Amino acid sequence: MKTLDGFGDFNSNEVTAASTLLDYVQLTQKGSMPRLALPKRFLAGAGLGIDPSTRRNLELTRTLSGDYKGSLLQILDQTKTPAGARLFSLHLAAPLNEVTGIKNRLDRIDYCVHHSNFRDSLQEPLTSFPDIERSMGRLSMGRGGPRDLLALKVGLDQALNLKTKLSQEEKMPKGLINIEKDIGHHASLVDRLTRALKEDLPMLARDGGFIATGYLEELDEVLTLRDQGRSLIVQLQDKYRQDYDISSLKIKHNNILGYYIEITSIHADKVPYDFIHRQTMASAMRYTTVELSELEQQLASAGEKALALELRLYENLVQEVMVQGDSIAKTAQSVAELDVTLSQATLAIEQSFCRPQIDESLAFDIQGGRHPVVENALKDLNEDAFVPNGCDLGATQNLWLLTGPNMAGKSTYLRQNAIIAIMAQMGSYVPATSAYIGLVDRLFSRVGASDDLARGRSTFMVEMVETAAILNQATERSFVILDEVGRGTSTYDGLSIAWSVIEHLHNTTHCRTLFATHYHELTQLEIKLKTLACHTMKIREWNDKAIFLHEVIPGCADKSYGLYVAQLAGIPTSVLKRAEGILETLEKTRQKNEKSISGLPLFEGGQKGEQAPKVIEKILPSPVEDQLSDVAIDQLTPREALNLLYDLKEKVTKREISKAA
Repeated sequence: MKTLDGFGDFNSNEVTAASTLLDYVQLTQKGSMPRLALPKRFLAGAGLGIDPSTRRNLELTRTLSGDYKGSLLQILDQTKTPAGARLFSLHLAAPLNEVTGIKNRLDRIDYCVHHSNFRDSLQEPLTSFPDIERSMGRLSMGRGGPRDLLALKVGLDQALNLKTKLSQEEKMPKGLINIEKDIGHHASLVDRLTRALKEDLPMLARDGGFIATGYLEELDEVLTLRDQGRSLIVQLQDKYRQDYDISSLKIKHNNILGYYIEITSIHADKVPYDFIHRQTMASAMRYTTVELSELEQQLASAGEKALALELRLYENLVQEVMVQGDSIAKTAQSVAELDVTLSQATLAIEQSFCRPQIDESLAFDIQGGRHPVVENALKDLNEDAFVPNGCDLGATQNLWLLTGPNMAGKSTYLRQNAIIAIMAQMGSYVPATSAYIGLVDRLFSRVGASDDLARGRSTFMVEMVETAAILNQATERSFVILDEVGRGTSTYDGLSIAWSVIEHLHNTTHCRTLFATHYHELTQLEIKLKTLACHTMKIREWNDKAIFLHEVIPGCADKSYGLYVAQLAGIPTSVLKRAEGILETLEKTRQKNEKSISGLPLFEGGQKGEQAPKVIEKILPSPVEDQLSDVAIDQLTPREALNLLYDLKEKVTKREISKAA
């Protein structure tokens, strides 16, 4: 081929990239080229941009620990076919950025949601649908076998059944009509494969025995000769006995002579002249004949001839499949699309998802939004139901500053809104009561704490690199979630960075942003920045305990409840008491508007005149400890040790009585 103009108008860079990929395939596949589709151009910005750190943080296809279980893909994927599962994973990994394509997918799902009989009638054929895409790939590279041909026969037959069901439906949306059209007619190929293949097939063609009886007369004769060879030998033996009246004549076989005729010595006078002598025994003579030698030769070559015929027929069948390769590939893709559509419709019904409204505005209005992974985890653990929350990042408040304690659900809230945006643009129903989303061009996240030691990056360096990527690449159409920016460095450095990041997002980028922080000082920006709105996680205090309601409300958090979370985590009581004392001192200092914390007693028990925290009493040595510290245990006699034990027991008892009083 001298030119690529027939494939489209590709520039030199695109041609170079394509040729490099071809060279790589040729190198890795040892010259066995798979069936390749025609090259297509994917325009930049055609899909929702998601950077690797965002994919990792949102746990789209794998959890942070690398497991499939617990990922968003594991929760959402209800496909029934291998090709459908691959396509659904692709949809999740590469959401669309084009309203028409998204609405076409949503229309397909919507039709299946509201037509239960239609949906149910298509589910059963998909349950046992084989992976004809992979079978085609193996056959095209010469690595397939008879079972791949059988998979194609079954798959194409079931695809024709699906096409018939789709064609009988009226008023289907355009997306389902296109699926029905793209499922090809392969009745003749299915018929030939049905006639050619047995039901029980070997893994490899070289094992033979996979062509059905009656498909080729020549093969049937050879197989009869191979499989009924013993019967033919017996028939020849009976013929010789009758023709020459030798009742003791037998045709036998050994590895040295092969097949031979054995006649006892008493019938030696009846041996015909055309019998060829092979061996003389004490009581018998061994012969052969031209007829027996020819039959033996036929039996020996029958197996090889049968295998050669079967391999020739196999190659013919593979060749016919490859001729229809493009049509079969389109059929496989259409069935996968149908599988994805049906699975998403089923998921929407079971999980009470809603159809999102998508347009090219800058809206982001979610009502009753939920995190599908967390919600399912709570159901599995039989815990309280997930608390839904809304999010309205409109033109008047496109930047939400979210405060509140740890464990209250800030990170979950941030992630769930990002996930809803991804699901909406992949053309899926979303976990909410309603959703109105303007197209998002790129999705960014800066959540969690991790390092990259292999590349010489500390936790804070990773945080700053991810933040820099957001500030440099985000546009007005982007959606950004940030969690605890600046917490990886000193208080004032971190606060300053977070402050300036918010101002940049508000004044320069103008993107839709959810910004979670523990820097309560940042809430003062609500007065200065007109499209910034402060929200917080609702908390209820009862009996000196904090009850996290996991509800997002307008306003600012009054405190972080960090000590309460530390208590839940099992921090020792002595540490908690000490922290309470330090916190009280810091808060008093803050109220006095002191500008420095260098003089605060952070590393002492307290200044003179101040009452030390009660925990100090618990860490002073008790009388029992004092007495034990002076005892030389190795020098005690058994009686002295017993008396000491009684004495210590008495002191402990008195101490407990004193505490009770």
